[in-house]
Amino acid sequence: MTAATEESKLKGAGFRCIHCGWRIRRLFMQYSPGNIRLMKCDNCKAVTDPYIECEFMIIFIDLILHKTKAFRHLLFNMLDLEKIDIKGIVLKAGLMYFILDALSLSISRNGAQDASRSSLVFTWTALKVLLDVLLGNFVFVSVLWTGIRVILKLNYYMPRYIEILLAVLVSSYFKMFLLVMMVWDFPPAAIFIVDIFVLSSNTVALRGLTSIVVCYKLIKTFI
Repeated sequence: MTAATEESKLKGAGFRCIHCGWRIRRLFMQYSPGNIRLMKCDNCKAVTDPYIECEFMIIFIDLILHKTKAFRHLLFNMLDLEKIDIKGIVLKAGLMYFILDALSLSISRNGAQDASRSSLVFTWTALKVLLDVLLGNFVFVSVLWTGIRVILKLNYYMPRYIEILLAVLVSSYFKMFLLVMMVWDFPPAAIFIVDIFVLSSNTVALRGLTSIVVCYKLIKTFI
């Protein structure tokens, strides 16, 4: 029995090995409460997901350090993309993403000073910020989807693109730092640093996810 055949039999399993991306039935075997044995990957023979035994703070630190394995653990073994309401999570995360983007743009344009002006000017400024955020994110998502489709030669399969969009939203967690900027004063360069960090985090998350897609396409050629 080939490895591709084994992979096809695990189609319903949403878990993945964080090292090679191989599908697995279970992450661990539990013998009694608090007594578990981590499973090994049939493909790379490594422990499928050592993060299971780690505290969330350790996982969060590895996310900050841009470790691809940490993003795979988060996307496949914590969220389990094949079982959760992925569309609902994307909508909620997308709304938070837009709000934080609008906040970032408002801070960079000294939106706090506009609040002291007339209500008409403030409303116009808020609408302009909202339109700029929507347009900017539309261009970003369009370029992202086009680039991934050309590079990976994906067909128009909406669930796959939603997974990619979710990876981008989840890996943009550092935008939450903008909320801190509402309490303490930071130089305008802090927004630029946050944006660079978010983009680099997006790149790592997409690399971890798209490598799974490439693996899946290669497997499909052997089934």
